[in-house]
Amino acid sequence: MGTLTSCSFSTATFRFRSRPVGNDFRQRIHLFNITSKNLCFLCSKKQVSSGSFGRFRCFSTNGNGDKNEGEESSLVKDSNSKTATMPEEAEEELDSDKDPPASVSSRPPSISPIGPGYNNFQVDSFKLMELLGPEKVDPADVKLIKDKLFGYSTFWVTKEEPFGDLGEGILFLGNLRGKREEIFAKLQSQLTEIMGDKYNLFMVEEPNSDGLDPRGGPRVSFGMLRKEVSEPGPTTLWQYVIAFLLFLLTIGSSVELGIASQINRLPPDVVKYFTDPDAIEPPDMGLLFPFVESALPLAYGVLGVQLFHEVGHFLAAFPKKVKLSIPYFIPNITLGSFGAITQFKSILPDRRTKVDISLAGPFAGAALSCAMFSVGLLLSSNPDAAGDLVQVPSMLFQGSLLLGLISRATLGYAAMHAATVPIHPLVIAGWCGLTTSAFNMLPVGCLDGGRAVQGAFGKGALSGFGLTTYTLLGLGVLGGPLSLPWGLYVLICQRSPEKPCLNDVTEVGTWRKTVLTVAIFLVVLTLLPVWDELAEELGIGLVTTF
Repeated sequence: MGTLTSCSFSTATFRFRSRPVGNDFRQRIHLFNITSKNLCFLCSKKQVSSGSFGRFRCFSTNGNGDKNEGEESSLVKDSNSKTATMPEEAEEELDSDKDPPASVSSRPPSISPIGPGYNNFQVDSFKLMELLGPEKVDPADVKLIKDKLFGYSTFWVTKEEPFGDLGEGILFLGNLRGKREEIFAKLQSQLTEIMGDKYNLFMVEEPNSDGLDPRGGPRVSFGMLRKEVSEPGPTTLWQYVIAFLLFLLTIGSSVELGIASQINRLPPDVVKYFTDPDAIEPPDMGLLFPFVESALPLAYGVLGVQLFHEVGHFLAAFPKKVKLSIPYFIPNITLGSFGAITQFKSILPDRRTKVDISLAGPFAGAALSCAMFSVGLLLSSNPDAAGDLVQVPSMLFQGSLLLGLISRATLGYAAMHAATVPIHPLVIAGWCGLTTSAFNMLPVGCLDGGRAVQGAFGKGALSGFGLTTYTLLGLGVLGGPLSLPWGLYVLICQRSPEKPCLNDVTEVGTWRKTVLTVAIFLVVLTLLPVWDELAEELGIGLVTTF
């Protein structure tokens, strides 16, 4: 945090000390003095009464931002104290006053809310942001780093710009004098020797660059931020409490999904209440308790997929020494869960790490979901497992082109071309798990897919992918009836892209980009619903025509 401006007072002198700021802001500082008759703002034309201070420093400007006429000739500059005296007119009035000077109270002067002086009083918002915002890089450290860290053999600095979300850091622009990875490793090591653990050094693409680096690839710049500003904070007790409550709600929504999958066994009053939009009076929910036990296997499957997803993230992050937050599970009554929000609790070293950790979770969850889905389809066609099967409407298989085709190929045309289809609960658990994994792999915002695209193709590519994804979700092309709630969830919780890595320039390699491209293609096939004409032609579900 910035330090507040300090002031010292005496009976004859009003001293104002401030942190170094630009000349433009210094000219706009308004110091005020409460008098017995009028409120005097510096260099105004109002009369200064006998209750005024004998001398004070003035940095006043007129309403247009220019210095008052005659101000430069009336201010006396002192090179030792860096003070200025009052204009001659006000000084003559004070000299002609015979009353003894008033003593200065230790309490700061109050500002009267009445009068023209209040209307002229300005609060500089930029200075307020400087005081309340994150602490900036020390200018003395910037000079030291320029002198000792950079040079003709590593990186020749030609320009400096603000760096960070609020301009709290410094971005050094210039010319690279070697291989970027080797130079960056050398600069990181030297920065630690010079400044200790005070700062983090980032290698990023040069903003608004006109061309590429002569050695190949984009031109690079080096940004510097304080560690306490750039690194995420620790998990608080309230965050643990919220995560625990969300996990309990997710357990409840998973059990609810297991109960809903037994719709052919539920009491008619319960089925009517949940399926008939005209039903008003709720039934006795105690009737659902006998079905909880039979709903647990499906609930275990849904929760297992989500836990496996998070374990995949943690296993990929552990070798890279990347810390992750606790997962915040998002309950959903249709799929059991929308997945979980997991934050990075340390800065990622490079883009490869970002891609690997981001893909590990969805791939782990999808692997378990695919296994359950495949085993469930095989059990659904096994006569020995007929007692464990549940009846579901065949039109549910039209929710996914890819999964519908796999089900059609396994169960056959006759089974799929009926009003209801008998399937094993593992099919539902695998279907929900694959759908959730596909939603989380969408290339938008801070989702796993968005992080992976940002790491593999850059932030600019993520903007294009994100706009396309939002458009397809808004039109209902992806996700069907779940597109609206999922789109709102992303906009509220996951819309912002991930912060840059320490090395945000080095490419991730061809095979990672290929794997990610194939994964996004499978995501589209999974979330693409089947329209009636195509479903009738492919034999996916019983299509009723009027």
